[in-house]
Amino acid sequence: MSNTYFITGFPGFLAGELMREIIRENKEIGHIYLLCLPNMREKADYDLNVISDETGLSINNFTIVTGDITKPNIGVTEEFTQKLKSVVTHAFHLAAIYDLAVDKNSAELVNVNGTRNVTEFVDQMKNIARYIYFSTAYVSGKREGRIYEKELVMNQQFKNHYERTKYEAEVIVRDRMNDIPTTIIRPGIVRGHSITGATVKYDGPYFMLHLFDRLKFLPVIPYIGSGEAEGNFVPVDYVIRATIYLSHLPKGVNKTYHLTDPAPFLMKEVYEMLAKEFINRKPRGKIPFSIANSMMRIGTVRKWLRVERESLPYFDCHSVYDTRTARNDLRGSGIDCPRFDKTVKKMVQYYRENKHREEKYIKIY
Repeated sequence: MSNTYFITGFPGFLAGELMREIIRENKEIGHIYLLCLPNMREKADYDLNVISDETGLSINNFTIVTGDITKPNIGVTEEFTQKLKSVVTHAFHLAAIYDLAVDKNSAELVNVNGTRNVTEFVDQMKNIARYIYFSTAYVSGKREGRIYEKELVMNQQFKNHYERTKYEAEVIVRDRMNDIPTTIIRPGIVRGHSITGATVKYDGPYFMLHLFDRLKFLPVIPYIGSGEAEGNFVPVDYVIRATIYLSHLPKGVNKTYHLTDPAPFLMKEVYEMLAKEFINRKPRGKIPFSIANSMMRIGTVRKWLRVERESLPYFDCHSVYDTRTARNDLRGSGIDCPRFDKTVKKMVQYYRENKHREEKYIKIY
């Protein structure tokens, strides 16, 4: 029996990569329904045609559904509502605001209320075999030490509105696990493809490359803080391949998976590798974290460096993400997280060639 998929967050980067992997790994696809905002319809049509050409799957196997997860019934017409609720077997909820600097109201509207609306919509799907929710490892907030996949509500505080609202959204999804067969995916900070380096969003480790790009004229580029925290940057192909596998794995029902780096480097090591590869120099000296944080309070500095102030606390938060459940359930699949040092060359090469094409932030919920 073929599966029918429903994916929110199209035409976002993760949703597009997810579709490609679904098509590669599943020979029998009944249909793929893609939820996009009305004002993103033109881009969605274009991206869909590209994906159809790349994969060879007929455009007739796809349907773009316009809607808005912040609206009642996720903004879908009655006709599509009845269709989706009768045929969908796998629902992937990726739509969110993935921005560390997001304001409180926007984050709550999209990440929390939007997830509540999608979850209620999925709960009415008669043939749902799996609801896959894209959370983040950083629902752990400011907690330090070892963080386990089964943990969530631990009285933690948060570094920003993004973390807090993704935490609240995961609470909503977990509360419905008895009613809906669910798999929760918690990626680390997602970077470009491990083989090609391809990405469309230059955040996370790319903030370091922005920094080096702006400051390469200086005789010395210092480290930021001690850099003793782990840098958990995972390539998009690992996250997507693991997600597809786990979302079809029978024992993946009602489990939460850390798709983080099982052998991460320290932030200072990541910083040094990127500097050596991009500007062929090793950083020297150190700017105390408190001073760097104060400098980043100045809007003109942030804009010129193309670095969000909200990214700095990740240099100094000593969290260790346990991946035991993910590693156990991926065993035998051939899916492993590539090492950062083995893929940094392609990452930097792609950035160097494409940094001027960075997409501005767009709403994809």
